[in-house]
Amino acid sequence: MAILGSIIKRAIEIRSRNPNRKIRKLNPYKAQEKTLKKLIKKAYFTFFGEEYKFSDILKQEDIIKNFQERVPIHNYNSMFQKWWYRTLNGETFVSWPGKIKYFALSSGTSAASSKYIPVTNDMIRAIKKTSIRQIYSLPNYNFPDEFFEKGVLMLGGSTHLQYNGTYFEGDLSGITTGNLPFWFQHYYKPGKRISKERDWENKLNEIVLNAKDWDIGVIVGVPAWLQILLERIINHYNLNTIHDIWPNLSIFVHGGVAFEPYINGFEKLLARPLTYIETYLASEGFIAFQSRPDSNSMQLVLDNGLFYEFVPFNDDNFNKNGEVNKNAKALTIDQIEENVEYALLLSSCSGAWRYLIGDTIKFTSKERNEIIITGRTKHFLSLCGEHLSQDNMNRAITLLENQLNVEIREFTVTGIKYKSMFAHKWYLACNDDIDIELTKKKIDENLKLLNDDYRTERIAALKDVFVEVLPINVFYEWMKKEGKEGGQNKFPRVLKGGKLKSWEEHIKEYKLNNK
Repeated sequence: MAILGSIIKRAIEIRSRNPNRKIRKLNPYKAQEKTLKKLIKKAYFTFFGEEYKFSDILKQEDIIKNFQERVPIHNYNSMFQKWWYRTLNGETFVSWPGKIKYFALSSGTSAASSKYIPVTNDMIRAIKKTSIRQIYSLPNYNFPDEFFEKGVLMLGGSTHLQYNGTYFEGDLSGITTGNLPFWFQHYYKPGKRISKERDWENKLNEIVLNAKDWDIGVIVGVPAWLQILLERIINHYNLNTIHDIWPNLSIFVHGGVAFEPYINGFEKLLARPLTYIETYLASEGFIAFQSRPDSNSMQLVLDNGLFYEFVPFNDDNFNKNGEVNKNAKALTIDQIEENVEYALLLSSCSGAWRYLIGDTIKFTSKERNEIIITGRTKHFLSLCGEHLSQDNMNRAITLLENQLNVEIREFTVTGIKYKSMFAHKWYLACNDDIDIELTKKKIDENLKLLNDDYRTERIAALKDVFVEVLPINVFYEWMKKEGKEGGQNKFPRVLKGGKLKSWEEHIKEYKLNNK
């Protein structure tokens, strides 16, 4: 049966030649300038375009510079409160032409509630286009011909979207899965019926019961929830590894969260290694994807409905709460440097304009326009100048797992007042026996190696580190209580404000019930 696979593989190779040549020869700045010009032309007659004189911008010699001077940087609150809320009420031509049919509910890791991100038909087409580009990159991985006949299990939100009179709302994964190309339906699992299931537990149970009937080659989703699913399948069928039921499983496409903290526990479920491919598909658009096997970085998509700006993530541009300053300096693709942390601004074909999406990135290769995600603008700790990033936290926990031979399924950190100064408190999800004092020592040592500012502040204002270990289910029960179970939802790596209060109350309740 490898004949069909060889035909499909050959077709992908032929189709991929022109796109790959185009990417290699692309002038990054020119591609981005052209993209911005298209966006401004399309939004010319919107209320947003009229307010910020898009017609005048198009007449300028330097469109990008004039655009940056006229249009302020927006966060979610400023974009929603002035513009996007109008589209929820059915108003058209607000910040993008036409009526907005879909709104993606973000995972809400940075605030108390979900955010409503508009998803236009232009954005859905752009996401499809980039998804196909990623498929075109698969021959680079040298998979056997028969691999191209296998099923693709996508674990995401419900495709049965909530209708609210003028629009549909749901996870972006539910919106995009509901708009899959017809030719992909043959490969797609769990299929239309199960994908519509809104109850997360029921969806997992249905997938487990049907798993024996599928020949899966690719799994797609957030690591934490896929690990839970694979564990359930293994336990239900009394297997040693997931490869006992899916012998052709070869690829894990993941995104939305750093995979390193999960990898040790995940690989215990496998009989052989998988190829890991990272994607950067945010609620605001398909930003980047890993296009080659010898890299852990992702290639920015520069010519498909997204215009990027990069704000150096430092004290000049952001306050202590991770909020962008009014006069922050935003750079374009030709001005960036490798290994510098930037917060990402997007202008998009969904009507986002100079919009701070909340992610931080680093360029690993200017030549290839390749990036890694380093964290969130609000998922960092800097109580006294320690500048502890999410990337630092992920790497410290990965080191800890290897040092103590334990599995830390989830973790979160908060800053606290301590002895007139400050301290960090870590909450770890771990079902293994673990020495608290040794864990505390190792986390502290690891961070001192990873972050010079942290090492300096541990001598001065950052007086101590505290660690509390809780069963894994405590973390996922809190996610469920917060309405963030399953799909594209991730546990926040830093807790502050209302989220922290909710978490502390949840732990108190857990301890009272388990005395």
